[in-house]
Amino acid sequence: MCSYVIGVGLPRYGVRMTSMDSLTVRVMRTEEFDAMRALAVGAFGDDGIGDLLDALRESWAWSDELSFVAEHDGDLVGQVLYTGAFVDAPLRVSTVLVLSPIGVRADLQGRGIGSTLMRQSLRMLADRPEPAVFLEGHPRYYPRFGFEPASSLGFTAPSTRIPDEAFMAYRLPRFDPGLSGAL
Repeated sequence: MCSYVIGVGLPRYGVRMTSMDSLTVRVMRTEEFDAMRALAVGAFGDDGIGDLLDALRESWAWSDELSFVAEHDGDLVGQVLYTGAFVDAPLRVSTVLVLSPIGVRADLQGRGIGSTLMRQSLRMLADRPEPAVFLEGHPRYYPRFGFEPASSLGFTAPSTRIPDEAFMAYRLPRFDPGLSGAL
């Protein structure tokens, strides 16, 4: 596998995507963190997302193999991050994943890159030991990928500020229907 680094972490603009066939979703290489961070900041138009990524990377919840990027012709065009978390279940504390953030380069949004990144990264998580992925997100967007209201599965959000309809869960293959509790 050859590696590359985009200078100063800034993505190149002007990529014309005519086909999703050349889009690759893969685990981010460690040396690509700055480029992934710059992509996420650009996608959200706010450096607060960069601060979030920095804090997550320095935390116990970070795992290099849970940061995925979408690449097209050598350029990073999208990213999604999963980090570790816990569900305080009645019988035991269970390790789960949280999805945040996901972003697509601003000039390429609306072309299916985010959807491809979601589907493929969730497939890549299938062999992991965690039973579920949680997120706070738009209730009309994420169900198309298999996310469902977490409260309907017996989970409670980590904050009362998270609207019930925005707190969602995705059942991974190791999901146990008896698992419930507070994220």
